[in-house]
Amino acid sequence: MTERAEQAPHARFRLDDVIHSPIRFSIVAALAKVDSAEFSAVRDTVQVSDSVLSKQVTLLEQAGYVDVKKGYVGKRPRTWLALSPTGEQAFQAHLAALRAIAEGWQAPTQRTP
Repeated sequence: MTERAEQAPHARFRLDDVIHSPIRFSIVAALAKVDSAEFSAVRDTVQVSDSVLSKQVTLLEQAGYVDVKKGYVGKRPRTWLALSPTGEQAFQAHLAALRAIAEGWQAPTQRTP
């Protein structure tokens, strides 16, 4: 009977379920490149409707990944979004897991008898 070497858990277990959704991943990736962005700019970049973006931002905000600031420009209400430090850390960890998965499977070294 051969002994099986202990393997580290597969990188997919390190993926962040909150960020993994394609829309939320796109939002976080867009915010990772700027200090903050107006809601409409993120909406246009990610190419979703206001309601879809609002729902996804709410989930990211509840997770502590996105900070939402409301204010006015003149008399018009505006919303700005920013990636929080927690969100930045989660995004970097998620990217690292994706990279580890993308590196591919490596066959274990087998001993010849």
